[in-house]
Parts: sequence; structure tokens; C-alpha cells
Amino acid sequence: METAEEQLIGPLLLARGTIDRSSALRANERWLERAWADPATKVLVIDDGHTLVRRSGDEVHAVLFPPAEAPAGERYLLGVEDGVAYFAVAAPLPGLPRSEVNGRVTIPMSLRDTPEGDPVAAGLRQVGGLLGDRDAGLLVYAVALEAWHATHEFCPRCGTRTVVQAGGHIRVCPHDSSQHFPRVDPAVIMLVRDEADRCLLARGPQWPEGRLSILAGFVEPGESLEAAVVREVAEEVGIAVTNPRYLGSQPWPFPRSLMLGFFAEAVTTTLTPDAEEIAEAHWFSREELTRALESGELRLPPPVSIARRLIETWYGGELTGDW
Repeated sequence: METAEEQLIGPLLLARGTIDRSSALRANERWLERAWADPATKVLVIDDGHTLVRRSGDEVHAVLFPPAEAPAGERYLLGVEDGVAYFAVAAPLPGLPRSEVNGRVTIPMSLRDTPEGDPVAAGLRQVGGLLGDRDAGLLVYAVALEAWHATHEFCPRCGTRTVVQAGGHIRVCPHDSSQHFPRVDPAVIMLVRDEADRCLLARGPQWPEGRLSILAGFVEPGESLEAAVVREVAEEVGIAVTNPRYLGSQPWPFPRSLMLGFFAEAVTTTLTPDAEEIAEAHWFSREELTRALESGELRLPPPVSIARRLIETWYGGELTGDW
């Protein structure tokens, strides 16, 4: 069987970026004030994981504002590129109405139906793979910071409302002076292959029939990534795997995961899915997967996901049939 080291994982569309994060500048209040006063500074507005984008021909760009035109809100330094500072502001998107559904902001968006040049609201799942390297990196960063700040307004020690500092990269409790930093949750995601080089695909109970992906799960405290791969596969589908091989990682800020991609080799092949975690699981050869996609009975995760890239790496080429 070809080893993972002999293969190249496809482009990880949410792992791109060109901005220097400039961590040394975060605590420099005078520099932050000067940067915010500079009309050349660019601001990305983020609202519940959405930002404004516009279409220009076949290209999609994030809408960036000068500070004077940005709405008021929590401010996060994203970094510097070519002497230009980039910030994110968590605030309602300028010029667009907000609609509340079950307490969450929902902003419909379809680039195909949008006149060229008009700003529309979009999230990472919709445009993460369409944006250029700079804008994709800015949006992933801003989404992750906004999600963390939204759930860490109060000190976990005493309950006092915390204060944003260091360009949005620390929250400080004014009562006990404790500092709290943005966190990510490591999760392993693994493509399991058997001796016949078949690929294991499955779906969770919350997914509709026909939507399949590879297995994934969070790393537990005190656990290595490789041990997490072995444990999660055994828990979810009841098979033993060996030789976990790391291929790459991608942020998945929904709300704060970091997906660490692996290949693993199955030692056993009889599937016994955990009903709470897995609704169905099946082995696919390349020919069987191709037929299932062409017939429409199976759909795969979108290209923006690392799951899709791992599947295509195993398959040996691009696939169709997005969710």
C-alpha cells in the first residue's frame, strides 16, 4: 500500500494566508491607536461568522473598510502586510438588515444571483474556497476570534465581565487580574483504508442519507494525536487501526476546532457503528465510490473541508458530488 508520505494532500483552502500576525505589536497601545487612525488601514467587519464580499468576474473579494467607515464594535488586530495594518471589528454588517431565526443571525447569500460589484454577506463555508489567499486568511482568523470572544465575556474564576486587551488576543478580568487567551480544540480526522485499499466513509445521525464523510473526533486531555486516531475509530465503528500517518492540518472555526488530518490502516474490517455517533458506515473501492457519486446516491464534503482533501488524496484525483 502506498504510504501517506508518498502522497500529497490537496490544497487546504482554509489554511491559507499572507498576513504577518505581528504579535509583537498587540501590546503596543500607541501603535494600535496610530494604526487605527491611519486611513490606509483596512477593516474586515465580522458578524456571527459572516462578512461582506463582492464578486468581480470569476473572483470573490472581501469588502474591507477604512477605520473611519467601520462600525463600532470589539476590535481585533489581524496583522500587517506591506506596511498596511488589518483589523477585524465584530459588529452588524454595514448596509444589510439582520434577521433573527431561533435567536441566531441568518443572512442569505448567493453569488450567482448577485450583480457584480454588489456586496453580499457570506460565511466561510460559502466563500472560504473562493477567496484569495489574503482574504481567506483574514476571514478564518476573524471568525475564530469572534467566536472565542462571544463565549468568553466573563471571567471563569469569579464571573466578572472581562476586558479586551492586546489587540483582541487577551481578555483580562478587572477583579482578579487573571488573563484569558483564545483557545483552539484539536480534533483528529482520519481516512481509514483496509488491505484492499478501500476507503471507509460514514455519516452521523444528524446528517441526511447520502451525505458521507470520513471519521473525526476531539483529542482528549492527556492524549496524543495518534492515540486519538486509534481510539476514535474503535469507538465510532468498532475496528482496530494502526500506523496513523499525519498529512496536514486546517483551522475549522465552527467554533474553534483545528482539524489534524491522518491516514490510518485498518487491522480489522467488520463494522459495528456506535448508534449514538454513527448512523451508517461502509467500505468503498474507488470504482464503487465513482459509481455512487455519478448516480447521486452519495455526496461528499465540500472542497473547503480537509475531509474532502483527504478523500481525494486517497482517490488520486478530484471528485464531484458536493453537499
